[in-house]
Amino acid sequence: MIQRMMLKLENLVQLYCACRQLHSLSYRKIHRTQWKPVQLSTYPNRPVQLHPPLWQTDTFISVALSQYRLLSTKEEKRVGKQKLPQIKPKIERQEVELQKRMTVEDLARAMDKDIDHVYEALLLIGIDIDSLEQDSVLEEVWIKEVIKKSGMKYKWAKLKQEKVRENKDAVRRPPADPALLTPRPPVVTILGHVDHGKTTLLDRLRKTQVAAMEAGGITQHIGAFLVNLPSGEKITFLDTPGHAAFSAMRARGTHITDIVILVVAAEDGVMKQTIESIQHAKDAKVPIIVAINKCDKPEADPERVKKELLAYDVICEEYGGEVQAVHMSALKGENLLALAEATVALAEVLELKADFTGLVEGTVIESRTDKGRGPVTTAVIQRGTLRKGCILVAGKSWAKVRLMFDENGKTVDEATPSMPVEIVGWKEVPSAGAEILEVESEQRAHEVVEWRNYDEKQEKIKEDMDVIEAKQKEHTDAYKKERENLGNLTWRQRKAALYKTNKHLITMRFKERVESDRNVLPVIVKGDVDGSTEAILSILDSYNADNECELDVIHFGVGDVSENDINLAETFNGIIYGFSVNANKSIQQLAAKKGIKIKLHNIIYRLIDDLKDELSSRLPPSLVENIIGEASVLATFFVTVGKSKVPVAGCRVQKGQLDRKMLFKLIRNRDVIWKGYLTSLKHHKDDVQVIKTGMDCGLSLDKNIEFNIGDEIICYEEKEVKQTISWDPGF
Repeated sequence: MIQRMMLKLENLVQLYCACRQLHSLSYRKIHRTQWKPVQLSTYPNRPVQLHPPLWQTDTFISVALSQYRLLSTKEEKRVGKQKLPQIKPKIERQEVELQKRMTVEDLARAMDKDIDHVYEALLLIGIDIDSLEQDSVLEEVWIKEVIKKSGMKYKWAKLKQEKVRENKDAVRRPPADPALLTPRPPVVTILGHVDHGKTTLLDRLRKTQVAAMEAGGITQHIGAFLVNLPSGEKITFLDTPGHAAFSAMRARGTHITDIVILVVAAEDGVMKQTIESIQHAKDAKVPIIVAINKCDKPEADPERVKKELLAYDVICEEYGGEVQAVHMSALKGENLLALAEATVALAEVLELKADFTGLVEGTVIESRTDKGRGPVTTAVIQRGTLRKGCILVAGKSWAKVRLMFDENGKTVDEATPSMPVEIVGWKEVPSAGAEILEVESEQRAHEVVEWRNYDEKQEKIKEDMDVIEAKQKEHTDAYKKERENLGNLTWRQRKAALYKTNKHLITMRFKERVESDRNVLPVIVKGDVDGSTEAILSILDSYNADNECELDVIHFGVGDVSENDINLAETFNGIIYGFSVNANKSIQQLAAKKGIKIKLHNIIYRLIDDLKDELSSRLPPSLVENIIGEASVLATFFVTVGKSKVPVAGCRVQKGQLDRKMLFKLIRNRDVIWKGYLTSLKHHKDDVQVIKTGMDCGLSLDKNIEFNIGDEIICYEEKEVKQTISWDPGF
């Protein structure tokens, strides 16, 4: 009941107020007083009147309003008063944290504003926002001005200092006490030009037939062998390849050797790889012994070889130098003992000694993946004694030595300094030339590998940051230079000038769309050992014909062709090249099913020739003009055909013949005026097919082409000729 009475009273009050406002409209117009609608609240009070009252307030209305207040107050007390939430006072000026290289999006997020707010603020400070995107890096001055225009403060964010990671890398031990050193065999490297007899020389020394087993008669790996001489002395020989592709492998050979034997053929003299070998030896500061081979041949001239070596600062003893020169024939075994004695004598002068105790140190000569034994390395020990169970680290790989083999494949229990040995037990294949260090435990090996991976990652990040900063500086300089002459222009003029400048970029989308159609050959390279793969990749690095056909090495590795290689080649539509590796029957069937080419080679220059042919096959054929005949115009006249006159040339064939089926071109003053087919070819008013040398004829071309006396008529045919890639690998 009470509620219904309250609703009626409220309706009456609203009606009264509305009538009062309508009645006062005329008065408001006279006094120009602003009228505002009455807002009722929980406690509706009478509004403040902005004009003199026109009548007295009714007593009934006053009583009704007072009763309404009383009732509403009691009702609210029953329900319970709701406390309004306290509003915290706003901070007058918000602080924004600044960071380096902030973008538009970063600044908006730091200011807690939308991106449009940042753009508006940039416009207020006179910045052209047409070329700014959300990820565009803003200059520091712009950022500060935007924050000031927004009524905020700025402060630099505190840089988070990353915890410096402790260096846990393994390093070589300090030099040992000279009193504890023991004599060791010398490590000798055989260097020289290809086919000068290096492998034949080693074959004679160790009485094996290595040269006959080499593919193409070329040594394509580093072979490490321990040779026992008749005198009881031991010498470790490293047979490095002499081919141009294996320059890096030869360089590694000299950096772990004590003496270099430079083999030079007596009939050929100093060649390209001979000069490189001399340079490698000098860079490594290793003494040289010259072995002048093939002295048994009639055309041999050892003295000429010695004189040629003088130009490269290799002075033999006969010419007052310190370099020993031995005349020999490796094929017939002549003077081999003299070469061995010269090596032993030089080793005694050098007083080669090593520490046979403590942690092992060595160098990886070669590495490969063996099917039955996993990753295998050929190494030369330089310090300490290697035994089974030792924990080794090389590069980013580690090993627990399970087995060791000598050069003849026999198992050995230990390897001392200067001894070459094959090591089985690596978790991954280390790179050839990597330093081998022994550590105390497997946990220590894990720490070393983790640190080296981390260090490599940090170096990569640093290089990437340098590239990014250089690019940003380049873009900033270009942006400033572009707007140097736009400062005094209006925004409309500036926009028009920028559009005119960047108009050529409109077509970039189309160019990006056809980018996938570019001529490219993706390849996968697999080698039997790490050094072979490295040699092939070094040749591919010299590829310089990307404008004709791009060469993209999408993957390389060591070992036989696998299913992963097939899947990768299918993804990139590439070709697999294998060097001294195999692809089993199932792999070949899978490749044939997916249309993937697998090309296997045992000689490196044949692999490169095959790759060059494949690149050339990707080139479009070129059209070549084959000239069949030439004629000169002796007279010109017109012939009426229907209602039109057709120009005709009276010609004489000077060379070859004119064949109506072939193409023709009209040359005037060495400029080609017209190309196409003849309209007619006549001899004594008869239509003919061929006009031979010395014969006269009349011919007509297009009806709009007129002739001049002295013009040349060339008859030719176009043939498609296969192009060859313009890349010289250096063979």
